[in-house]
Amino acid sequence: MSFLFTVAAFILAIGVLVTIHELGHYWAARWCNVKILRFSIGFGRPLCLRRVGPDQTEWVLAALPLGGYVKMADERDDSVEASDRARAFNNKSVWQRIFIVSAGPLANFLLAGVLYWALFVSGMPGTKPYVTAPLPNSVAAQAGFVEFDLITSIAGQSVKTWGDARLLLLDEAVKRGVVEVEVEDAGGQRYSRRLSLAGVGKDDLDKDFLGKVGLGPYRLKLEPVLGEVTVGSAADRAGLRAGDRITAVDGQTVSRWETLVERIVAKPDQAINVELTRSGQAFTTAVTPEKVTENGRTFGRLGVKPKIDQALLDKLGTTVRYGPIDAVSRAVTKVWDMSSFSLRMMGRMLTGDVSWKNLSGPITIADYAGQSASLGWMPYVNFLALISVSLGVLNLLPVPVLDGGQLMYYMAEILKGSPVSDRTMQIGQQVGLALLLGLTAFAFYNDIHRLLTG
Repeated sequence: MSFLFTVAAFILAIGVLVTIHELGHYWAARWCNVKILRFSIGFGRPLCLRRVGPDQTEWVLAALPLGGYVKMADERDDSVEASDRARAFNNKSVWQRIFIVSAGPLANFLLAGVLYWALFVSGMPGTKPYVTAPLPNSVAAQAGFVEFDLITSIAGQSVKTWGDARLLLLDEAVKRGVVEVEVEDAGGQRYSRRLSLAGVGKDDLDKDFLGKVGLGPYRLKLEPVLGEVTVGSAADRAGLRAGDRITAVDGQTVSRWETLVERIVAKPDQAINVELTRSGQAFTTAVTPEKVTENGRTFGRLGVKPKIDQALLDKLGTTVRYGPIDAVSRAVTKVWDMSSFSLRMMGRMLTGDVSWKNLSGPITIADYAGQSASLGWMPYVNFLALISVSLGVLNLLPVPVLDGGQLMYYMAEILKGSPVSDRTMQIGQQVGLALLLGLTAFAFYNDIHRLLTG
């Protein structure tokens, strides 16, 4: 079911993003009075086909849902009748062709903006950028970071959540320099920390690169105290109650909730002795963790939840929300920031500053789609917005088989005063296709490598 859920989330995401992209081309072509022969979502054999309108445009849903296209009347492929020559794509002015080709990526940027606007108006939940205690002698410790420092800005840019902080620090980590980080300590005093990111290698960027410098988000220190016992669970049958403090399991001391979980998970369907204190009195009881198998993994489960300091939990959380008007400018800024960040990362891949291992393909995107959808509609919409921006940026790259490659030809046409020759375009298409297939193969390799290595 988890696999099917991931596949469904991925297909829905790709379907929405491709449809919006192709609708951008479609409506721009209609605006310029270009005859449209086919609007297809997917490639290959049509699964569903309907002819609509006076031009009998074919609306197609095809078997391979990894893209789409809008086929327009064009004299270069003999698809134009004599009466339709004025409506052929190739007979439109260069500025009209630029408008039609660029409308696809622009539609993706517009979709991302609308999605970000909806998220900002609804209120995006996040975690405030409080810092955990840095590792001794780490770069973060040497910079002066202490536990519960609240990051307020990075390189002069304000941050509200750990997501904001991580993105800005990732951008700075590529430069391998020193970044100014403004923090507010537990007492409310403001300080500036100079964090060196020189030790972050290009292969660290798709991993826990902040761990490389000893920096990380603050996490609740959960003590081994039961906050809730599920009725009918192994813990309930053994007589465990909310408020019990677990002190040892099978004679081994337990001082943290994580340690208790490790002990229980390792003992499915095996009796264990649990030492605990209740209302100041010590007890020992035997309990057999229930054997559970999920996603091919077998582990033990007691049926308990930890006692949580709700006041501290509320302090760590935040909701980023703006009014409908203010959210418009925030959404536009977000789309611009994500677009420029994507371009910078692509450029740094070309210069070797960022490893090509960071390149992801459909498998990784599908995995992220499933993960975000399982967390709720907001994470999934945020994922859609991010991928929509990435799709828009990717299609504007000057690669002949992409929209950006066509725009490059039209720019050349404006400069030289005549269209680029068919031979030049044919060679460009072949080179672009080879390049795109090579990148796709490398992205698939990275995806499979991630699956095998975790």
